[in-house]
Amino acid sequence: MPITPMEVYKLLPKTNCRKCGEPTCMSFAFKVINREKNIEECTPLFEDDRYSRQRDELLKLLEPLKEATETGLIVTEDLCVGCANCIVVCPVHAAEDPYGSAAGSGPKIEDPIFRLEDGVLKVINMTKCRRYGKNRILCVACRENCPSDAIRFLEG
Repeated sequence: MPITPMEVYKLLPKTNCRKCGEPTCMSFAFKVINREKNIEECTPLFEDDRYSRQRDELLKLLEPLKEATETGLIVTEDLCVGCANCIVVCPVHAAEDPYGSAAGSGPKIEDPIFRLEDGVLKVINMTKCRRYGKNRILCVACRENCPSDAIRFLEG
């Protein structure tokens, strides 16, 4: 289930104090979801005991952000069966490594996005992923081709 800025906003103090550097608590909530700000930057939330319940709820709500890569990718290694479908179908691997990853023989490039290590998917270089950076594309090829649901993204 995706985490929305509104869910974060509802648990913030809603004082628009600007101590976080944002003009409103809502804009801060968006930045937290996009991982441009850390929840700890909301100092009233952490300094004022009146907000302890909201703080605890927020920390629990935002827990998935800690395990996700910069692109929102979460790999649950315990679920990975080592099939390598994700590596083969990755458009970046196919374009940059047509005789390795796309051919099913494993990445032959120095810094692939994914690699199988000991039969488990490992994230090597997310900066090459189409989901990374300013001009990102919300590609889901790896997730859609994972038979064991070991790959997911924060937004669903």
